[in-house]
Amino acid sequence: MAAENNVWALVLAAGEGARLRSLTTAPSGTAVPKQFCSLFDGPPLLHEALRRAQSLTAAAFTCAVVAAEHRRWWQGALASLPCENVVVQPRNRGTAVGILLPLLHILARDPRARLVLLPSDHLVQQEPVLAGALEGALEQLVWRPRETLLMGIEPEEADPELGYIVPGEKDGHGTRRVSRFVEKPPLAQTRELIGAGALWNAFIVAASAQALLELFRARIGGVVTDLQRAIAEDHADASAGAVNALYERLPVVDFSREIVAGQEDAFRVVAVPKCGWSDLGTPRRVEEALRRVPRPDAAARLRSGVAFLSLAAQHHRLRAMHGIAGV
Repeated sequence: MAAENNVWALVLAAGEGARLRSLTTAPSGTAVPKQFCSLFDGPPLLHEALRRAQSLTAAAFTCAVVAAEHRRWWQGALASLPCENVVVQPRNRGTAVGILLPLLHILARDPRARLVLLPSDHLVQQEPVLAGALEGALEQLVWRPRETLLMGIEPEEADPELGYIVPGEKDGHGTRRVSRFVEKPPLAQTRELIGAGALWNAFIVAASAQALLELFRARIGGVVTDLQRAIAEDHADASAGAVNALYERLPVVDFSREIVAGQEDAFRVVAVPKCGWSDLGTPRRVEEALRRVPRPDAAARLRSGVAFLSLAAQHHRLRAMHGIAGV
């Protein structure tokens, strides 16, 4: 079944959040993936990503890719989605395969899909700003179906822990070509990049599903063919277990390093005005977010549910353990 206007959203929720492990390990010793935590004590970041997705399209056309080993955390959180929209990875084979698997599922249902990739563990304080940029990108894809558009956030500070998109020349359609990607540059270089107009790479992508698939074919064509065949086998016979068997021998492939890098000509960058975005990727970035984001009132938290772990509470607990005053 195709979405109205062929708009789909894919929420990427299979990550481990290893860089934040010191903050997301509960007192019991259980490590809770970041997307199932909240910044304060409200709904999980995954819930916010689903709302972000459903500002663009209906729940029927919102998909999520999750990890089999995280089932206890995502099963309830994704209850609002149709079962067929929750794509379960048998194991972690890198971010590229984590996108390719649900991409192929969506293409099988809607070959003309226009797709937004949304990480499930980000903070956005001014959601309408990002939503407006995404809606504009989706409109561009109607008449630029071969383009892949990256959301580049205007930096609010020089942060060497983030990736940067260096824009090239204007393309005459309100976007820019991509000159190069720079991943986690030293602070001095970060300042130079921002001075030259570089944008934060938020890993938010808008593209036709077919154009996105071509990026994978160009780099890992064999994996694409094998995964398509396995999905078809499982559709024909639900007990075949072809995808599970294939995952045992698939390589680990990173989307940024092995799919995106070197294919800069295939991308355009959409500049998104400052919107209070953070990937909450490290304890330092979480601490900065806690300082600038107002704590939601109790009524709002009750309406939206409660996450498995509060990053604010964890931050406070760890600081107390080490005798540090503050948040």
